[in-house]
Amino acid sequence: MLNRRSIFALGLQHVLAMYAGSMVVPLIIGGSLKLNASQMAYLIAADMFTCGIATLIQVIGTRYIGIRLPVVLGCTFTAVGPIVAIGHTTNLPTIFGSIIIAGILVFLCAPLFGKLLQFFPPIVTGSVVTIIGLSLIPVAMDDAAGGSGSPGFGDANNLLLALGTLICIVVMNRFFKGFLRSISVLLGLIIGTIAAYALGMVNFSSVASASWVNVVHPLYFGKPHLNIAAIITMFIVCVVSMVESTGVYYALGKITGKEIERKDIVKGLRAEGIAIVLGGLFNTFPYTAFSQNVGLVSMTRVKNRSVIVAAGCILLVLGLLPKIAALVTVIPSAVLGGAMIAMFGMVIAYGMHMLGNVDLRSNENLLVIACSVSIGLGCAIVPNMFAHLPNTLNMLLQSGIVPGTITAVAMNLFLNYFGQHVTSSENVETEGVHTDNAVSSM
Repeated sequence: MLNRRSIFALGLQHVLAMYAGSMVVPLIIGGSLKLNASQMAYLIAADMFTCGIATLIQVIGTRYIGIRLPVVLGCTFTAVGPIVAIGHTTNLPTIFGSIIIAGILVFLCAPLFGKLLQFFPPIVTGSVVTIIGLSLIPVAMDDAAGGSGSPGFGDANNLLLALGTLICIVVMNRFFKGFLRSISVLLGLIIGTIAAYALGMVNFSSVASASWVNVVHPLYFGKPHLNIAAIITMFIVCVVSMVESTGVYYALGKITGKEIERKDIVKGLRAEGIAIVLGGLFNTFPYTAFSQNVGLVSMTRVKNRSVIVAAGCILLVLGLLPKIAALVTVIPSAVLGGAMIAMFGMVIAYGMHMLGNVDLRSNENLLVIACSVSIGLGCAIVPNMFAHLPNTLNMLLQSGIVPGTITAVAMNLFLNYFGQHVTSSENVETEGVHTDNAVSSM
């Protein structure tokens, strides 16, 4: 049974795990749209505040809303390109108006999306979770080298910090037990930051310049404007997030030992719809389930929802106290990258574990996994291959998760579902071939 101090420490660890990933979205968007210092400060504080509300809605839940799993919600990186494009061609109120309407559509479409889950048997969901983990590894490696575009990218000090942080986490998982083992990532981040401070790589100027209190309020940038093209674009972004979140839900279900049913997915997506609407109202961005925290739940083996409730409350406080929130930003990218390597790797491991329930003696199943993972990973690491396509297609394809998912679903239907029906109708018996029958209930 966890005490209050343990719950707080574990919750803080979840916040640290997702903080950098969530913060990069408002930082990139605000910088691209040339927001001033006060606007940027509000954007970051509002993001943390709304992350907290969104997470609490998802974790606590009701009978019809919230999946009630240890899941943390944060800004989806998929939205960065489309939002910047909308902002450059229109204005900020149009961005937030499109986010609000897209969130409403996600809430309304959740039951329909739930009915499509028969197209996501273990061979598909396992492939998708594996793709999610693989597509995150380049992010971790970029941070481990010091952050893409940084002057010291690839510097020996960055690489040593990342390696040292990773080694600390592995050693603590090997030799520590109980509570110390469960906060191994948090301790690794602290040790790595202390080492970075000794090397002169920690800058506290952002903490000194931050204000103590900042009250978040709705419609900071003005009354929302509605634009059909912007709404369609943002809804497509949210559909991508729905696919990502579904994979995260299945991964968490596997970790926590809970069987994920269609109604659970619907409740989770409804909560995300509400979170996206809140993002538009508080002038932040679309939210999705963070796969970073899936790896953390796996590593710590702590599945108690009270830990995520604590994380949500911490995020709320960080949104109201920018100076305290700024303390988290002093953690160097290399230290975060070292921790992310372990966490993102655990996501891949759980995807492979899900695929362990699939009959891998079947050549059809092997083809589904091989093609979907290859296409998903290839699109993620070579996004420029779609540069000459229309912006909407470019955004959808370069994430890797969407083309990988579509490939897995389509190939599973073609090779397993339709193939089984043809074989059955012709009454043909085949020796030594075993296909995944997860879609046989369709």
